[in-house]
Order: sequence, then structure tokens, then C-alpha cells
Amino acid sequence: MSTDIALSFRSDTPLPELHFGVFIGESPVMQDVYRMLAKVARTETSCVITGESGTGKELAAAVIHGESGRKSKSLVPVNCGAIPENLLESEFFGHKKGAFTGAVSDHAGRFLLADGGTLFLDEIGEMELSLQVKLLRALQTGEIQPVGSSRTQKVDVRVVAATNRNLEEEMANGNFREDLYYRLAIIPVEMPCLRDRPEDIPILIRHGVERINARADEPVIGITAAALAVLTSYQWPGNVRELMAVLERMIVLAETDVLQLEDIPPRLLDGFEPLQETQFHALAEPLLPDDGLKLSEAVDRYETTLMLQALERTGWNKNQAAQLLKMNRTTLVEKLKKKNLSPETADLFLQDSGE
Repeated sequence: MSTDIALSFRSDTPLPELHFGVFIGESPVMQDVYRMLAKVARTETSCVITGESGTGKELAAAVIHGESGRKSKSLVPVNCGAIPENLLESEFFGHKKGAFTGAVSDHAGRFLLADGGTLFLDEIGEMELSLQVKLLRALQTGEIQPVGSSRTQKVDVRVVAATNRNLEEEMANGNFREDLYYRLAIIPVEMPCLRDRPEDIPILIRHGVERINARADEPVIGITAAALAVLTSYQWPGNVRELMAVLERMIVLAETDVLQLEDIPPRLLDGFEPLQETQFHALAEPLLPDDGLKLSEAVDRYETTLMLQALERTGWNKNQAAQLLKMNRTTLVEKLKKKNLSPETADLFLQDSGE
């Protein structure tokens, strides 16, 4: 059983920077997200945040509100998929006493609660077409009409929506109104999948373990190269949320204070080819210089080195290289583009790396 520590969880080592106080990661795709969120926050424009479940859409909405001129007012969330259809209109626009059975008093809807602030419409793709019409009217006029009332009320609300659905496909299928889509999606913000930013995984692991260690009786001190290799190469369909759940499970069930390959849930190991002991050593050896290092840069350089090795071995056949790296070809191509890597520039990188 290998105990070489590839990543150390020492309380005396400063954690990497948290962006906007909530986001973790230094990858190019996340840097693009940070720039976009900062720009969107400075405007009053409606926006739609897209991305798979677990990518941080709700966190992005909180950043947009918290960095905006509306931050002194409320951020009011509504999960459009969690409210029964017959109560949606009341939840959005409120109702008057006696408007329907069970309406025993006046009720202020989410729009009124968010007056002066931000209304976060989560899972907007789940909204029924009948309510989409009324939502569009409220956005266009800045007025709402509570259920059972004959009067309208002015509201000043910025709307930020989020969905894990493809709204353009939903429009084509007749499930989402085009006019509402173009009213909301003035600025689209896409949250990247974790599998598209594997260089951030060691940083996320450090943060996750430090957070779990804070409430654990027996904190773990590190993770082996073998275990780190699996967690970095896994495709993470549940994204950051799944990674954090897996880490907590590993820590709870771990037999030692170093997370091992044996602690990883078996489902993550399907199709994974274990590294040889020499490869463990290569991954684990550059633990930490005495004067420290920037983890994101070290991981990025390691990733680049492996990508170039795979490409050189396959004669720069991207399909075959992607198979060796257990990643999608499109992800490999995108990384090469962002890193400006080609057969011509590869030699320069290897020279700088001393290889």
C-alpha cells in the first residue's frame, strides 16, 4: 500500500485564494468566469446562468448580487421546479386574503420581497408556459398583480435566472417562450464542468479537506499520488458537489490519516488504469519546496507535460492522445488552444521545463 503523500493538508500552509469569497480555482476557464461575473455585477441587465448540476450556479447568482449596487437589499431565491404549479403565481406575485381556498391573509410574493434587490429564478427551465407569460409581462412593465387583486404594484427587481437545461432546445421543442428567453438571456454566463478544469481539482481537494478536517475528530494529513490521480482523472458528472461528497465519505471511512486509493468509492475506479509505482513517485516527488510554490501553476505544468507526452507518443494524433489521457478529444483540443500548444511550441515548453 503506497503512502507517498502527493498533496499535504497542513494547517500552517496558506490555502489558495478564494475568488469573490466563494469560488475556488485558478484555471483559465474559471478566470474567464470571474471576469464575466465582475462585468455582469456592474450592470442592471438580466442574465441567465447555465451549467450542469453542481457547478455553482447559485453561488454565481450570489456573487452577481453581492458585487452589485443592489447588495444592500435582498437576494430572493425561487426554485421554479420545487413549487407546485397551482401555487407558482401566488409565490411570484403574492395574493390577497380570500383569493382562493387557504388564502387566510394577504401574502407578499417573491417579487415584492425582492423589491430593490435581486430575484434569483433557479431552474427557470422548469417553469410552466402559462406563468412564463406573466413573468415576461412583469419584467417588461415593472409591475405585478397579486392573485385576487384588481390593482397592480410597481416593483424594482433585477432578475438573475439559472438552469441546467438547454433553453434553446427547450424553445425549439415549444417548452420555453422565445420572447422570455431573449428578455432574460441578455448576458449568458456559463459555469464550466469540473471535468473541463482538472487543474483545479487539487486546489478544491485542499479546501474541501480543510473544511471537513475542521469538524473531524481525527483529521487527515494528506492524500497519496494514486488516490489523487484517480480523483483528478475522474469525469465528475456531479461536478464540485459530487467531489465534496466523495471527499467527506473518504475521510469518514479512512483507516489512516492519509487518504488512499482504497478509500475511493469503487464506482470511481471503473475503467481507471492504476499508475505504476514509478509514476506514483513521479507525481509525489515534487511535494513542496522549502520556499513554497503556487499549486495551480505546478499542476498546470504537470498537466501540460503529460499532454505533450501523449501527443508525442501518438504523433500528435489528438484522438489517440485523448484516449491515452482518458479525456474527451474536444477537451484536449480546447486545452491545447488555451495553452497555445502545437508541435512548433512544444519544444519551447520542454526546453523551459528542462526536459
